[in-house]
Amino acid sequence: MNPLPSKSQILEWIAAHPGLSAKRDIAKAFNVKGDQRVELKRILKELETEGQLERKRSRYRDAEKLPPVSVLEILKPDSNGDLFARALEWQGEGPEPRILMVLRKTDPAIGPGDRILARVVEAGAEDHHYEARLIRKIGSNPRRILGVFRKETEGGRIVPIDKGADRDWRVAATATQGAQDGELVEAEQLGHRARMGLPQARIVERLGDPSAPKAVSLIAIHQHGIRDAFPDRVIAEADAMKPATARGRDDLRDMPLVTIDPADARDHDDAVYAEADSEEGNPGGHIVWVAIADVAHYVKPGSALDHEARERGNSTYFPDRVVPMLPDMLSGDLCSLHEGVGRPCIAVRMRLDAEGNKISHRFVRGFMRSAASLTYEQVQAAQDGTPDDQTEPLLDRVIRPLYAAYAAASAARARRQPLDLDLPERRIILTEDGRVASVAFRDRLDAHKLIEEFMILANVAAAEELIQRRRPLLFRVHEEPSPEKLDALREVAEASGFTLAKGQVLQTRHLNNLLAQAEGTSFDQLLNISTLRSMTQAYYHPENFGHFGLALRSYAHFTSPIRRYSDLIVHRALISAHGWGKDGLTPADIEGLEATAEHISETERRSMAAERDTTDRYLAAYLSERVGNEFSGRIAGITRFGVFVRLDETGADGLIPIRALGHEYFHFDADSQTLMGDQTGLTLSLGQRVTVRLAEAVPVTGGLVLDLLSLEDNELPRGPRAGGRPGGRRTGAPKGRKPGPAKARKDATSRKLTRRKRER
Repeated sequence: MNPLPSKSQILEWIAAHPGLSAKRDIAKAFNVKGDQRVELKRILKELETEGQLERKRSRYRDAEKLPPVSVLEILKPDSNGDLFARALEWQGEGPEPRILMVLRKTDPAIGPGDRILARVVEAGAEDHHYEARLIRKIGSNPRRILGVFRKETEGGRIVPIDKGADRDWRVAATATQGAQDGELVEAEQLGHRARMGLPQARIVERLGDPSAPKAVSLIAIHQHGIRDAFPDRVIAEADAMKPATARGRDDLRDMPLVTIDPADARDHDDAVYAEADSEEGNPGGHIVWVAIADVAHYVKPGSALDHEARERGNSTYFPDRVVPMLPDMLSGDLCSLHEGVGRPCIAVRMRLDAEGNKISHRFVRGFMRSAASLTYEQVQAAQDGTPDDQTEPLLDRVIRPLYAAYAAASAARARRQPLDLDLPERRIILTEDGRVASVAFRDRLDAHKLIEEFMILANVAAAEELIQRRRPLLFRVHEEPSPEKLDALREVAEASGFTLAKGQVLQTRHLNNLLAQAEGTSFDQLLNISTLRSMTQAYYHPENFGHFGLALRSYAHFTSPIRRYSDLIVHRALISAHGWGKDGLTPADIEGLEATAEHISETERRSMAAERDTTDRYLAAYLSERVGNEFSGRIAGITRFGVFVRLDETGADGLIPIRALGHEYFHFDADSQTLMGDQTGLTLSLGQRVTVRLAEAVPVTGGLVLDLLSLEDNELPRGPRAGGRPGGRRTGAPKGRKPGPAKARKDATSRKLTRRKRER
């Protein structure tokens, strides 16, 4: 009979043969038979009790080592872009092992937060302990929460910063990661949400003080998963770039192309020039040049720069910072059309007739030198008769011809009748330490419209060029509104005393007619906002479904390749179509066009949400010092739980909770978008002018809570106090008249609206 193995021999065997660690495998390896199996079982039990082995199902493993097949969670890429993971079932007493993911080309895409089943092997490298290969992805990502940690006797709770969050999250004492009270943290949900009590979470990252002024955009960046640090290899690629030369390009350096941008512009990727058309057959016509930075020269398909740009999809702009699509070496220097510096470009020469119709176009891959970097305000002032030292020499040769071409193009635009929304853009002005100094609305000058119109013309030309050459590309698609959204808009229009034609194919001119009816009235802004809300969201797609809002059959994004990946794809398509070089659209690009379109449409929506959330938080911070003040505004939204009001002064949206409307029951009518009190008959509807008091402003969430003081300059009627609580909201079934059927309520509301229209 063979002697039993010692504990050390057993541990060595399991370490060398992790796939053969069941008791029967160990017994077979050491030729343990008969009654000795009982003694072997005792030894294994002792090792388990001593913590040197861990039993999982029928197998044993070294508690200080990972099993050969482990469940891992993917972490964010490190500064070098390498992907690491952590073991979710690590029970060892030592530090958590660092695991490097080794991916094959055939593996599906994985990203931070994904949970996978992987085969791991010890590596013994300096910067990681194990290497892992993907077996398969498992389950779905646990829900992530961003919030403020509130320390309690045992653990604590997380107060989410999301305005729509309905409850806090409980954190056990063992899952706080040492977070301090008031600290901003990221956590993930543990298990399924409990039917009663608070959901459980564990903190995965501590993010610091949420009240710091410059934390506002950082919160949005983290909350929306926006990549804000470039991997080292991407920076290295950008730093290694050399300025392009004019070799092999059309030389446009003698043409006085100028850039016209906001005063705080962080990059300059488009330049324009116009002149009268001297060719025969086009009397009164114009030549318009639009030159765009040749980003494709630097960002080659398949490069680290290209991979990172595609992942980001676009640049994201905040009041205090920008998260660029490309490193600053490119976005702020080599690809930026700086004044007096030679830069590569892709330019389009467009001929317009006297009525502003584009009659032809031609693309070139050129080399230009900007004659001047101008601001919108400079150009407008020069055109209006007050040029400065920089614009005075450019007035006759550059600025006036630009406005002449714009006058013709705007006439063509008026005939086409794209959707003409008037939505002032808010501008948040910050102090040096990141606090809000003021909130203003940006001026909308003819100089802004001039650049916008020329960019649209260039984008149309790019789409038409690639269609004519039968080349794949990404279109910018904007489909017409759904019937349901149109019905909702029609309800708002009728409630405001206007009409939107029904029973015909919708065109943008019908919507423009509605907006023209409201122009100059107190319902002007409401109708513009409601029309915008009725629109579908634009997106990218390799098939052409037209652009409803611009009233165009074909449209692509060509003019901003520094900040949009879609434009880089269109540039590459033009390079391939004209045979300008080997940096055009590749077969891999073409094969992945639909996936790329879906991805960058999503990154665009993500950036818009992050920018909107940041603006809301800055506005809440700005108004937090004015709690208790009165503001005028207009009802911009009606819901079952309250009324949204847009404040005139800042454009901020605040909520009047339904509990704050009085002591009666309010009936919500979704069709007419109204709330009606059952005792006073008080009716709240879209577009009504209100005076409100700011009751609460929460910078960390961006939420504003308002109290209603007056409606249409009239004091509010008050129903009888209900319930047993002085000033409390009535509970139980409403007293007074019983609500009738939905149709009766709708008819009653309609009669009130009709009376109000007559009174006006």
